[in-house]
Amino acid sequence: MPLDHLNTAVSPESPKAIRPTRSVDHMINLDILRGVAVLGILTVNALSYAWPMDVLAYEQARPFAMTGTDGLGYWVTNVFFEDKFRTLFCMLFGISIFLVGGERSDMVRGKLLRQRLFWLAIFGLVHGLFLWFGDILLAYACIGFMMMLMRSWPAKRLLWIGGGITALFCAIATAGPLISALVGLELQQEIMASSPPPTSADVMAIVDGVRSGYVPAMIENLKAWALLQLLGFPAVVAICLPLMMLGLGLFKSGFFSGRMALRVYVALICATGINLALFGYYSWIDLAAAPGANPTGNLDTALAGLAPLITLGYASMVILALRFGLRPLVAVFAPVGRMAFTNYISQTLIMTSLFYMPWGPQLYGTMGPGALWVVIGCVWAAQLVWSPVWLSRFEMGPLEWVWRKLTYGGTIPLRRVA
Repeated sequence: MPLDHLNTAVSPESPKAIRPTRSVDHMINLDILRGVAVLGILTVNALSYAWPMDVLAYEQARPFAMTGTDGLGYWVTNVFFEDKFRTLFCMLFGISIFLVGGERSDMVRGKLLRQRLFWLAIFGLVHGLFLWFGDILLAYACIGFMMMLMRSWPAKRLLWIGGGITALFCAIATAGPLISALVGLELQQEIMASSPPPTSADVMAIVDGVRSGYVPAMIENLKAWALLQLLGFPAVVAICLPLMMLGLGLFKSGFFSGRMALRVYVALICATGINLALFGYYSWIDLAAAPGANPTGNLDTALAGLAPLITLGYASMVILALRFGLRPLVAVFAPVGRMAFTNYISQTLIMTSLFYMPWGPQLYGTMGPGALWVVIGCVWAAQLVWSPVWLSRFEMGPLEWVWRKLTYGGTIPLRRVA
């Protein structure tokens, strides 16, 4: 979820403009993590730009073989990126609710926060309806209105409730696949037979329709968007709201500023390394197995259920790099994070132009997970270069400026003053 850079939570024109409550270094920490998140989320979204939604949900619907470079590309995304950066987005968004809205007793900032969330919802509607069905802005805006009610909670309560619910979901996501493996293949095959999944032929029929013109492409996009809103929104709320609470609790506890004990960060990094090693091993075995086989007993899927732990491990690596004077290694992500909203939307513009907009090469349905990594790498490079160049001349990203202008009104300077 994109968050714009905030050194103050209200505009300079506000009668109750506040002083920053966090150091510049602390804000840079959040910018770096935000930049890592916005780049990482592209790796997971790439397949949904390039293929119909059925490819994401059903292994049998994939027209490409999970071998060679496609198998490797899918494995890297699944093991190291899937759900990890969405989780980081949620946590950072929870922090932004507090940074913008302040305490619940602050009516002026609370009003500004509601305006920001309203306009974010409008951005999300436009993004989802007219560009890409996988938009998350609308859902985050709606959840943000709920998170407003909890922004003044103390760190301990946020951690216990948000962390407890998140841990419960992790336990379900870990135990569920193991229980499913114990049920046996026969029952699973009976369930599939009663409701057969789409085939690769079905997927290619959708691909042909999308590539036939803008209107068919947008009709298919609208169908996918509506289905996600209908079926996915309750799950998004149930998962993301506790993560936002957890993120804000960690922020108030000093986790993101590096003020926790060193052993906490080291333990998280070690747990992350163990999980990724096991997850990567079992995922590779499952990927190399014959179709329909289950050589790992769903251990790979079970290990994937610990994604929030991996997110905290990744964040710990960045925080310790900053804590031990290795800022140059990670500071490159800060400009991307300061323009996270612009970079998130520009990813959609680039990817939709490449894959299904009529003015592009219409590569929809032609690139497997391996080839998509070339596109991902190019987008990463472009955003890592253009973000600092833009910010050397302007105060904020162009969409951050539009969002802030709509929220605060008045004169919001964009060009950087010498």
